[in-house]
Amino acid sequence: MSEWRVQFDAEVTFSNGGALQAQEFRLDIPGDDIGDVELGELFVRHLGLLMAGSVRIANKTFIEEPHKGSRGVESGPRQRRIVELSHVIKHGMTTHTGLPGPEIGTWLSFEESKYAPGTEFQIGKISTVGNTGTYVDSPGHRFRDGHDSSQVGLDKLVDLAGVVVRAGERRIDRKLLLAYEVQGKAVLINTDWDQRWGTDGYISGQHPFLTKDAAEWLVEQGATLIGIDSMNVDDTTDGTRPAHTALLSAGIPVVEHMTGLGKLPPHGFRFHAAPPKVEGMSTFPVRAYAII
Repeated sequence: MSEWRVQFDAEVTFSNGGALQAQEFRLDIPGDDIGDVELGELFVRHLGLLMAGSVRIANKTFIEEPHKGSRGVESGPRQRRIVELSHVIKHGMTTHTGLPGPEIGTWLSFEESKYAPGTEFQIGKISTVGNTGTYVDSPGHRFRDGHDSSQVGLDKLVDLAGVVVRAGERRIDRKLLLAYEVQGKAVLINTDWDQRWGTDGYISGQHPFLTKDAAEWLVEQGATLIGIDSMNVDDTTDGTRPAHTALLSAGIPVVEHMTGLGKLPPHGFRFHAAPPKVEGMSTFPVRAYAII
């Protein structure tokens, strides 16, 4: 069976300024033809270019020759450490405007417990909506027949290879994701919006979000879970909620209101964010963390 490569010139402009040019670059392709848009995306992904904007392709020719493969960079061994990625849940705190804060108290106090002399216990109680603190959205959050928190498999929530996307723009669109290998991974969007946590600015509605085309690209590429350190994965002024719709319809859990993503490397860690197995709850707080 014939194998094909494409030779081309390319000019990439970056959303944060600057440009890159390449002449007579060659890439493996699956057939004997490829469009300029698809080739531009393949070029960006092959080189791992972050913050890529437009890509102009010129002088494209097709060559029948064996595939050469892609180059990768292996990282050396690292000391194991755990990174906390969840906010603390406190009595009366605000996660979303209009939603009640959690009520945290004591059901049985040390003074009231009746055990052997010198032996005492405390039992706390909490009343909270599911969208409190750092939480995971299951498909049932968006769709009436979708799985709730008790039905989402652990294979979609724990021990996932992770990748961090550093996003410096409010609108996080497809082109900002092209350089990342996301198939089968927890894709964590680091916007640094969590630095506003607990302030009016955090819930102002001006938070970073995924665009419709970005969410659909993540579905197409086979991401397993999406997390973000912002108030919402969607633009909350858009009532259609395209990111939630695309991701949850594909069975991809969404973890919102994360924190600490800036402490993670771009890759080389395992991600965990499992909620309690509560029937009938479509969203629920999690203790999210990563092991490097």
